[in-house]
Amino acid sequence: MGKVLLWVAAGLLVGCATSTTQVAKHVGEKPTRMTVRTTAYCRNERGGVRVNAIGTYLSGRHVKSAAADWSRFPLGTRFRLVRSSEEYVIDDYGRALIGTNTIDLYKNSRLEMRRWGVRRVEIDILQWGSEEQSLKVLTPRARNKLVRPMVAALSKKQPKKVASLDR
Repeated sequence: MGKVLLWVAAGLLVGCATSTTQVAKHVGEKPTRMTVRTTAYCRNERGGVRVNAIGTYLSGRHVKSAAADWSRFPLGTRFRLVRSSEEYVIDDYGRALIGTNTIDLYKNSRLEMRRWGVRRVEIDILQWGSEEQSLKVLTPRARNKLVRPMVAALSKKQPKKVASLDR
C-alpha cells in the first residue's frame, strides 16, 4: 500500500510539473547554468523527517531530494551538479532557505552531510518546476510564518486574472 501511494504521489508530481513547467533544455540549447550556495541535510539530524513537503519519502537515490525557497526554485525544479553529474529535484523547503538562493541537498547520512558542508557549486537547471503547483501546495499552509513569504512572492509572479468584459 505504501509503495502504491508513493508511486501515485510521484506520478502526480511529475504529471503536474511537466504540464506547467518551463523546460530549460530545448533542442540545440544548453541547460541554464548558474552558481548557487549549497548546504546539506539528512533525516537523521535534529528535527529531521523522512518525508518532504509534499508527503513523499526523501530520495537519496538516482534523482535526489533538495530543498529551496520555492519562490526562487519552484517545486519540481530538476538540476544537475556540474562537477559530479548528480541529479536533484526540489521537493522540499526549509526555514533557513526562505529569501535566499541557497539549495539544501539531501544526503543519506550525517557523515555525508558533514562532508558536504557549505559549498558554492555550478548547477545546470534541466527543468524548471511549477510556480502554480508550488502555490497549490503552499497556500493551505500560508498561516505558517515560514510559508507566508514564499506564497506572497509566488502570488506576485502569477498573471493577474482579468474580469471578462462580455456585454
